[in-house]
Amino acid sequence: MLLKSVLTSALLALSLGSDLVTASKHGRFAQNARAPQEKAKRAVEEARSHKHVKPEKDYRFLNKKTKPYRVDSLPDVPYDVGEMYSGLVPIDMHNSSRALFFIFQPTINEPVDEITIWLNGGPGCSSMESFLQETGRFIWQPGTFAPLENPYSWVNLTNVLWVDQPVGTGYSIGTPTAVSQEETAQDFVKFFKNFQKIFGIKNFKIYVTGESYAGRYVPYISAAMLDEDDEEYFDLGGALAYDPCIGQFDYVQQEVAVVPLVQQNANLFNFNASFMTELDKKHKSCGYEEYIDKYLTFPPPEVQPPLMFNYSSDAECDLFDLVYKEIFHINPCFDLYEINLMCPLLWDVLAFPTSLDYQAPGATVYFDRPDVKRALHAPKITWNVCSLEPVYVGGNAGPEQEGDISANPIESVLPQVIEATNRVLISNGDFDMVVITNGTLLSIQNMTWNGHLGFQSKPETPIDIKLPDLLYADVFAENYASSFDGPQGVMGVQHYERGLMWAQSYQSGHMQPQYQPRVSYRHLEWLLNRTEEL
Repeated sequence: MLLKSVLTSALLALSLGSDLVTASKHGRFAQNARAPQEKAKRAVEEARSHKHVKPEKDYRFLNKKTKPYRVDSLPDVPYDVGEMYSGLVPIDMHNSSRALFFIFQPTINEPVDEITIWLNGGPGCSSMESFLQETGRFIWQPGTFAPLENPYSWVNLTNVLWVDQPVGTGYSIGTPTAVSQEETAQDFVKFFKNFQKIFGIKNFKIYVTGESYAGRYVPYISAAMLDEDDEEYFDLGGALAYDPCIGQFDYVQQEVAVVPLVQQNANLFNFNASFMTELDKKHKSCGYEEYIDKYLTFPPPEVQPPLMFNYSSDAECDLFDLVYKEIFHINPCFDLYEINLMCPLLWDVLAFPTSLDYQAPGATVYFDRPDVKRALHAPKITWNVCSLEPVYVGGNAGPEQEGDISANPIESVLPQVIEATNRVLISNGDFDMVVITNGTLLSIQNMTWNGHLGFQSKPETPIDIKLPDLLYADVFAENYASSFDGPQGVMGVQHYERGLMWAQSYQSGHMQPQYQPRVSYRHLEWLLNRTEEL
C-alpha cells in the first residue's frame, strides 16, 4: 500500500497545487501556490522511480512504549499499512478496567506537529467505521469486493487519531456511568493526555473532528481542552463537525425541516400527489412553514423559542416518522443517511450498509473477527458498529432524550470554541435525512458568537472543486473514457463569518468523507490552515 499511497497522494498534492492557483486570488496563501506544485511534481517523479517502503527505524513515533501498539498488517488488506498503531489506553493509568480504544496513523507525507482526532457519533457508534469507510488510508465500503487505497485519506495531510468513545463504544472497555457530555469530555481529555505521553507528543496543534452525534462530542471535548489551559498537551487549533447534532435535534433539525427536504427531492421519494398534499398541509398547520420563514433568515430576527418535540402530545405533527414509515413501501432499501440510495441492500463488512442493519448470509463483521482483533491489539469482546446498550445512563433525559443531560452545543460550548480558535467548520450534506441541512442552518441562526446572533449574510459563495477524480481514474481509463472523468465543479455553498465556516455539500449524505471525499478533503485543508477558502 505504501508505494501506491505515496504515488496517489503526491498526484493529489499536484492537482491540489493547480487548484490553489485558481483559488489563490481569494486567499492570503496565493504567493505560496507555486511551491506546492513544484514539490508535488518532484514527489510524483520520485514515486515513479523508487520504492517507498519506509524502514521501521524511520518511524516517527515508534519507541519502547509504543512498540506494543504497532500494527504490522491487517487481514485482507493487501497493502503495506505503514506506520500504524492501535490498542487501549486507560482513562486513568492506575485503572485498566476503563480504557478507550484508538487507531493512530501518522501522515504519509512530510511530518507535521499536529493531531486530527476523529469521533463517530451515535451515541455509541464506533470510529472504526470512519477509519475503514471514510477517512482512513484504505477504504472498504458497502458493495466493494476488497479494500481499496483511499487517495483522499486524511493521513495525506495530517496525523489522524480515531477513537472509540465514550466508554461502552466499539472496542472501548468499562461500564458506562456518564449522564453528561461534561463527564465524557473529561474522560477523553485524560485519555488523550495519557496517549500523548505514551507516544512522546508535546506542543502539537490539536484539531477535533467528527460527525452526527459527535456534533455534541466535538465542541464539548474541544471546550474541555481549552479549559485545561495547557498548550503543551491541549493546544486546540480548531474543530469540524459533519451533519452535527448541535441544536434542538428532534424539533429543529428533523421535524421542521423534513417536508422541504422531501419537496426538494420529490423524484427520489416518489410519493403520490395525495400524500404530498397531506405533508404540505401538516407542514403549514403544525407551524413548521412559519417557523422556517421567520427564523431561517439572514440576519435572524431573534432567538428561537426553546422547543422540544413531544412524541405523545405532538404525534399529529410527527412528520419525520410519517415520511420515514411511508418511504419503505416505495423503496425498501431507503437509507436515512443517504436518501438517494436504492435497492439492492449491499453486502457490507460492517453489516451497516443503510439505516437498516444487514449482514449478508455467510458474511462476517470485519472488526468482530478474531484475526482482526489480534492485529489491532483489540480486546476479546463483541464489536458492534453501534453499541447495543446505552453509553449514557440518564434514561430518556436530556435534549435528545439519550440519557445525556448536557445543553445543546449552540448554547455555550460551540460559541466558546469558535471564539477561542476562529477556526470551526460546520457542514451538512443535502442528501442526509438524519440531520437535515436547513435544520443545521436554523441551529446556527439560533447561536450567538463573537457578538452577534447567527450569520448576518445569507450563504451563497460556491464551493468549486477542481480536484480531479483519483479513486476511479483507472476504471475510466480502462473504458477509454478518461475525458469524462474530471473536476467536479460546484459542489456546495460556503460562508465564513466571525470564526465559523459553514459548508453545504451537494450530493452528499450523512457520512461526507465517504460520499463526497474530494469535498471533505477540501474541508480538512481549510481546518488545518492549508487554505483560506473551500
